[in-house]
Amino acid sequence: MNADQLAASEVATSARPEVAPTLRIRALMLGDRINASGLELGALVSSTPAAFRVHAGLAVIFRYGVVVLIGLLPSEEKVIIDSLKSRVIGELSPYEEETAQAQLCKDENAEVIQPGGPICLAKFTDDRLLLIADALAKSTSLARDERRVAAVFDVIEPLARKLAEQGRTPPRRKGILQLIGNALLVQQRVAGRVAVAEKPDVLWDKPELDRLYVRLEDEYELKERLDTLERKLTAVSETANALTDIIDTQRSLRLEIAVVVLILIEVAIGCFQIWSGTH
Repeated sequence: MNADQLAASEVATSARPEVAPTLRIRALMLGDRINASGLELGALVSSTPAAFRVHAGLAVIFRYGVVVLIGLLPSEEKVIIDSLKSRVIGELSPYEEETAQAQLCKDENAEVIQPGGPICLAKFTDDRLLLIADALAKSTSLARDERRVAAVFDVIEPLARKLAEQGRTPPRRKGILQLIGNALLVQQRVAGRVAVAEKPDVLWDKPELDRLYVRLEDEYELKERLDTLERKLTAVSETANALTDIIDTQRSLRLEIAVVVLILIEVAIGCFQIWSGTH
């Protein structure tokens, strides 16, 4: 290789863009709840939520049924998922899943989340990764709850249409009560276990990371999705209650009619007996 070729090679090498280190993040909703009590997957990084150092990555366990796996190989992920199955309550099939990419920023003051792209971080610190895990876990849980509520809407809509067009209500009160139960379960889960509106505990010790979490909330639209879900839950509950009240009113009316008919029959029998006694 002559001097000109060597110089051109050096220029091409120096002009080649450096690829920023990236981490693959995968959130899986395994079931309704995961019991993390006494769990040991590796060195403990956090207790709330339970987070463990596994090889070169992290495994973060959320009690509302989501595990977030950060920087792990597929084979390592499978081992962790298999080890958690015995601790899962109400296992889902298939699992709810969301993925993300975290990438190092060149500018430490430019932590941004590109639309549809990687999450740029100044450093791959445990605190930052726990914030991403929290946001991604809440987004995964919301996705399943949104589908459950949508399924309830699919059942309620034809009932409401039938009532509007024909003035008839569904004959089975049990089905309406089941709809109310499903709405209450989702509402209890969102408000109680997942607590989407609450900020993660790590921000109490690291308030300087609050801006990063706000950006994560905006990226996954956590507050907007929560508000929409709560409005839908309210609509489901009110509709189901209205249908139940109508059914109860109709039953009460039928019962009153039956009582009146029985009284009339009794009066008729009495009149007949009196008439028979006088002849």
